[in-house]
Amino acid sequence: MIPTYGRILGVDWGEVRIGLALSDETQTLASPLETLSRRRGKRFPMPRLLELAAGHAAVGAVVGLPLTLEGGEGESASHARALAETIARRSGLPVDLWDERMSTARALRAVREQDGSTRGRKADVDALAAAVLLQHYLDTRHRRAAADQRG
Repeated sequence: MIPTYGRILGVDWGEVRIGLALSDETQTLASPLETLSRRRGKRFPMPRLLELAAGHAAVGAVVGLPLTLEGGEGESASHARALAETIARRSGLPVDLWDERMSTARALRAVREQDGSTRGRKADVDALAAAVLLQHYLDTRHRRAAADQRG
């Protein structure tokens, strides 16, 4: 279980790019951090991900689980699950999987609502999608904690 205080790393898995986000220590706000690129035939840049987690003193990680619109799991979900297991094993951090449906679409909409262009900014959008995913996770945790306190 991820502790309720300390930074959380958000990971938005993709076949080409992996967006990363980071929460503040109070786990209130998620911000885009970085995007890791995957090259065909090359290994996943796990050392960089682990370096970022350690450098920011992350207490846990949330990996986006790409479900189908119907809520099922396909090949991408299997890859995300494997990534989550690897992060947990290599970092020693607790890792949660989180439904990431529509996180990229929400990130694109946010950029467009601010009259921005996504042309040539795919890496920025992936990091923003990770922040959207992580923010949804944080907000849900806060709502559940508040409901538990009310009884």
